[in-house]
Amino acid sequence: MNTVPSSASLIALNASTCATPEVDHPPADRLIAGNPQRQTFNRVDVPVAGRLYCGIWRSEPGHWRIQMGPAECEWFTVLAGRCRVHGDDGSTHEAGPGDAIYVPAGFKGSFEVIEAVTKTYAIVDR
Repeated sequence: MNTVPSSASLIALNASTCATPEVDHPPADRLIAGNPQRQTFNRVDVPVAGRLYCGIWRSEPGHWRIQMGPAECEWFTVLAGRCRVHGDDGSTHEAGPGDAIYVPAGFKGSFEVIEAVTKTYAIVDR
C-alpha cells in the first residue's frame, strides 16, 4: 500500500500499524539460497528531488518548537532513548528504540526528548 501524505500530519512507521503488506519473493534469477517471503509495509511514497541529509543525531532531554519547511521532510529511527513529537493539530507520537517517525513537509509542532536520545535521520529538502 503506497501512501502519499495529504496534509502535514505525522506518520508513525511500524509494521503493526500498517495495512496489508505487499508480499513477494526474490526473483528466481537472483536467488542464492532459499525462497524467502518478503513483506513490504510502504507508508510513504512521495517524489523526491533536491538535497538529502542523513546522519546520526543525539540530544539530552528537553522540549522545543519545530517547523519543517514547505518542501522539507524527515524520516528518523530512534536507536536509544525516548522522544515525542507533538503536532500543532493535537497529534502526538512517542518513539523508543527501533521506532520510526515520518515528519512531513510543512509540519508544525514540537520535539520533546524524554530520555537522552540517539537517532538516525534522513531529511529531504526539495
